Amino acid sequence: MYRLLKPLLFLFPPETAHKLVFKALAILKYIPFAGNLMRLCFSYKAPALERQVLGLNFSNPVGLAAGLDKNAEVINQMADLGFGFVEIGSVTVAPQEGNPKPRSFRLVKDKALINRMGINNLGVKKIVKNIQKTHPRVIIGGNISKNTSTPNDLAYKDFEKAFAQLYDYVDYFVINVSCPNVKDLRSLQTAENLTRITRHLTEIRRYCDVYRPILLKISPDISTDALDQLIELVMLSGLDGIVACNTTVSREGLVTGKEVLEQIGEGGLSGAPLKEKVLSIIRYIHAKTDGNLPVIGVGGIMKPEDAMEMLNAGASLVQVYSGFIYEGPGIVRKILKHINKKATN
Repeated sequence: MYRLLKPLLFLFPPETAHKLVFKALAILKYIPFAGNLMRLCFSYKAPALERQVLGLNFSNPVGLAAGLDKNAEVINQMADLGFGFVEIGSVTVAPQEGNPKPRSFRLVKDKALINRMGINNLGVKKIVKNIQKTHPRVIIGGNISKNTSTPNDLAYKDFEKAFAQLYDYVDYFVINVSCPNVKDLRSLQTAENLTRITRHLTEIRRYCDVYRPILLKISPDISTDALDQLIELVMLSGLDGIVACNTTVSREGLVTGKEVLEQIGEGGLSGAPLKEKVLSIIRYIHAKTDGNLPVIGVGGIMKPEDAMEMLNAGASLVQVYSGFIYEGPGIVRKILKHINKKATN
């Protein structure tokens, strides 16, 4: 079915196509037995797929990456499509519109996307209401960041507020200081800035009845020395893992012509070209920590073999974003069948 729909969807700008798909998914919850039919077509369950990571029980290791269901609008529909967990956000304290349009672009020849969305979202209060209305049937990750208008020296306050307000409604958190589409956000990846943020979040967690794991999402453009510092910070600060990786500002090795790229301009690149860089970072973290630090691998998973490579490289879980757009919802079932086959052979 997606082979027929994809050419039609790709006639629209990416952001418009995204809205059309999400509106259609949202309507499905009002149609009797639609969820049952989706699960029949797309979900895949097997004991070998179950994972216990971060103290949580995942039905399978394939999740939806942050950025698609920013506002927690179709969580259960994503579960019906087979995802073992859904990461919402990035969520900020106050609503924000993000950067001016156009801000999302397809590089079809490269099976890639470039976006400079600017962390547009409805704000934490509205997103909490969406989760409450949903009654989730799947593990939810809360990806949090600061508002664009908040200066970096006060960023910890934004993280603190978003964290506190989301705490009772998600299962784990991801600190996003690596998005390239918000001015100066990536400068928060320094040990000094991150230490302040993590100290405030872990202090709040100490007084909560339920322990929520906190992970750090890192940039694929980070140097080895900086990565070493972040690994050490995560291990010492009370954080629970790493999400590797966010989008890249690199345009290296793309088939898409230079003129097209210049017309598009700035933005974070995701999709197939990111895979090898992400794999190398996962392998490095796994070796550096003797496999003791959970890693969620995301970036460039376009087919089942890509997901398997990340798991073999040391990822505990994986997430899909661009692959969902280019290959359709059937990619989840294909990945899960492939993982199960490898596990049971």
